[in-house]
Parts: sequence; C-alpha cells; structure tokens
Amino acid sequence: MADDQTDRLALPLLHAGQAQKEITHNEALTLIDALAQAAAESADLSTPPTSPAPGQCWIVAAPGGGAWAGHIDMLACWTAAGWRFVSPVAGMRVWVADRGHAVTHDGTAWLDAPGRADGFYVDGTRVVGVRQPGIGNPSGGSIVDAEARAAIGAILTALRAHGLITA
Repeated sequence: MADDQTDRLALPLLHAGQAQKEITHNEALTLIDALAQAAAESADLSTPPTSPAPGQCWIVAAPGGGAWAGHIDMLACWTAAGWRFVSPVAGMRVWVADRGHAVTHDGTAWLDAPGRADGFYVDGTRVVGVRQPGIGNPSGGSIVDAEARAAIGAILTALRAHGLITA
C-alpha cells in the first residue's frame, strides 16, 4: 500500500500528526460518495457537459477533451469543488442511465452487461430477445408430412421470435 492512498481505489489516507486532516477525510468521503452504488449519466461523452449538477458522474469516452482530457475510461464526477476522477479497477460496476443497464470494468475496458431490457447478449450479439407470448401446440393439417412441416415451421418461427436462432 502506498503511504498516502489506498491500494484499490486510491482514496487519500490520514497520517499521524497531519495538519487539516478534515481536508483529506472529506476528499475520501467525496470519492466514496461517487463510488458507492456508482451511477453515470452516460459512457458516451468525450467532453464534459456544460451544466453538470453536483453528484452527477460520467464515464469519459475517447478521445477525452476539455477538462476530461487525459482521463479516458475514468469515472468523472462533478462536485461543488469541481471534477473528481476515479480510475476504474477490475470488477467495478457502474449503472449507466442513458443505456439503461450497467457496465463492468474487466481491468482493461468497460463492458456492457449481458442482461439488458431488450435481451441477453454474448460478445455484443443478442442471443435471446425479449419475452414473447407462449408457444402453442401444433395443430391442423390433413397429411402427416404437411403437419410435420407446419409444426417444425411454427417451432422455427417461435425460436426466431425469441431470438434463440436466426433465419
């Protein structure tokens, strides 16, 4: 552990005999406030918004400009004292409001959650869609071959509608 900050989130530490410990303590609380139940407005902005409200956060997108220059992929949080930046660590999870789902940092990059409102994703590809009505039993047909084809066709249609297979 470094002498002046925590190992994982780089929160400032107090020192014996330190003057004005409240400043260091308040900085740590400000960072904890941003990170506990972390939420970001967006992960797609590369420059700061013009009128952020205290407590709002963003994940800085490339190329990072203005006050966010040099802070790509960091969590940028607006406070009464200005921008605070937190470097992501592996396992960090942040709810992203404009995406409607969380992102998780894998130690290298932010990854969208696999489970989203519109389905389940694997490697960025939707493999299960939104829930559809139940699948009815096959019926009808007067010739066995026609009935089998109709039943298989209905099964394939249902699997496609559920997002489990593609055409």
